Amino acid sequence: MMICCRTGYSQAWSGVINSTRAVDWSAAGTVIPARTIRCATLNPGTTAANINSAIAACAPGQTVYLNAGTYNLTSGIDFGQKSNVTLRGAGADQTFLIFAGDTSCNGLGADICIAGSNSYSDGPNHLANWTAGYSKGSTSITLANSLGIVAGSTMLNLDQLDETTDTGSIWNCLTTSVCSNGGSGGGARGGNRSQEQQVLVTACSPSCNSSSSTTITISPGLYMPNWKSSQSPAAWWASTTIMGSGVESISMNHNAASTNGVLFVNCYQCFVRGVRSLYAQRAHVGFYGSLHSTVRDSYFYENKSHGSTSYGIELFGASDSLIENNIFDRVTDSTPNNNAGGAGNVAAYNYSIETNYTNSNGWFQASDYEHASGASFWLREGNQGTGFTSDNVHGTHHFTTLFRNNFTGWQSACPPGTSNTCTAQTIPIHLYASSRYFNVVGNVLGRSGYHTRYESLAPSGTSGNSAIFTVGWTGNGGSTDSSIQGFCLDFACSSRGSYDPLTAATLMRWGNYDTVSATTRFQSSEVPSGINLYPNAIPASQNLPASFYLSGRPGWWAPTIPFPANGPDVAGGNIAGLSGHANNIPAAVCFLNTSSTSGILNFSADTCYMTGTTDTTPPSVSITLQ
Repeated sequence: MMICCRTGYSQAWSGVINSTRAVDWSAAGTVIPARTIRCATLNPGTTAANINSAIAACAPGQTVYLNAGTYNLTSGIDFGQKSNVTLRGAGADQTFLIFAGDTSCNGLGADICIAGSNSYSDGPNHLANWTAGYSKGSTSITLANSLGIVAGSTMLNLDQLDETTDTGSIWNCLTTSVCSNGGSGGGARGGNRSQEQQVLVTACSPSCNSSSSTTITISPGLYMPNWKSSQSPAAWWASTTIMGSGVESISMNHNAASTNGVLFVNCYQCFVRGVRSLYAQRAHVGFYGSLHSTVRDSYFYENKSHGSTSYGIELFGASDSLIENNIFDRVTDSTPNNNAGGAGNVAAYNYSIETNYTNSNGWFQASDYEHASGASFWLREGNQGTGFTSDNVHGTHHFTTLFRNNFTGWQSACPPGTSNTCTAQTIPIHLYASSRYFNVVGNVLGRSGYHTRYESLAPSGTSGNSAIFTVGWTGNGGSTDSSIQGFCLDFACSSRGSYDPLTAATLMRWGNYDTVSATTRFQSSEVPSGINLYPNAIPASQNLPASFYLSGRPGWWAPTIPFPANGPDVAGGNIAGLSGHANNIPAAVCFLNTSSTSGILNFSADTCYMTGTTDTTPPSVSITLQ
């Protein structure tokens, strides 16, 4: 089993962001295996049950191949805890799966289920107190027992109790009317253990599968600096972790189904690549309790309801994921949404077009979201979308880094396709109360002629809906939510409404271009160099690295497209109104140059990008089912 997943350079952010505020993002995701042997080849007319049987019979390291054509499936595809198998089509423009039903997927529901045994947070197969080894970076922890653990194939979910009151620093909280207006989003075990990190067990001492105290070696090491015995830390795990399975080069239509598109549960190094996914009910792709997952080179179109719980990629307790080089077309919350704890995830070089939210006319929906307590150390790099929002619906957030993104804070109509003017939430960077120790570096922000204020900072700012930054408020668009009263620390909230002074005080901003200032801002006053905990030194240089997780231009990036595409050091960019600081990224070029039918792209990753996903290997076994 491969423990490390990708190679890059671990501290590209060094000299810009202090080490306490970042992690090694170069190992996020997994190397998707190029499996060349087909264990089965299926043709249109086959059933989901036949596909399930083929997957069950497939040897590890092989592929179930779906020939070109349309597959009308009355039920979902279930990998049945089968590891190291790929389900691959002839291409997203050639193999079409139309779902009229789904599969249970550990009770969560999905059209394609890739899941280990059921260990979801309130019903884990195994649970142990975590009694020692809490330091940031530690790769050795002690558990009260290791029953069911197998080194190299067991993934642990680490968690601890939330703090009951604001610590004035890191505060994991999801309590309604204290730090949130929606309470738990369902991802925290017991409803009060929101901080999570998923890790792989690599060794046990004196041995695994013991009822006694065991020293566990984990990969990666601990990211957060606040694991501590006072919060009763613990670990829980599944009897079976599925490993190395994924879906490639197919098109899926979920319009007649009722749940998720592709769902991964208790999954390590699992993947989606080169797919087209249409009309998901909840999420096009979801990861529940997963580690080192990858979604790349894919196209996602529309949600069915365009209301709450309508997602492109949903991370529900997942760590070290890589969401890279995807297109989100009229998806509600797209790139991606975290709805439970996890750490070290990367969303990079994704392109979002016209987020579609229909619950409120005129409501502008950001493409990139943080939505629940317990997630930490996100890197969001190089994305081009409508905006970024870190809200307080389900609690607090920490240590996110936004680097070289292009967020407009605008779209032509809300929802798209109507005459409704966008009037609410039209903000490129919206950090609600409880978003602490964020780093916003080298981004290109705003729409020329629309945004009129640089910032709206709580509690005195105004016109939040027309600002580039709206920071520290508990309510929408630079307002206070009277139902949330847990912030303000030593300030009197009652007279001015609740707000969070630490959102702005801990915020690092450096080298961002915005359309209001019409300049790139390298201002020492926007660097939190004087705060007591997790300060950031004023960078000695205005030079920025090309990437915080890549060592150079990736192989799928066409040499005709500038790399990096966005940033203060980019000149001559092809996106109007941004003084040349932004170019279309590869996913945008794909979108703009691909034909469509009834508004849906005739998408093929092989056509769009430098590396293909199509399998041209002759089959080892051919099965035709009518």
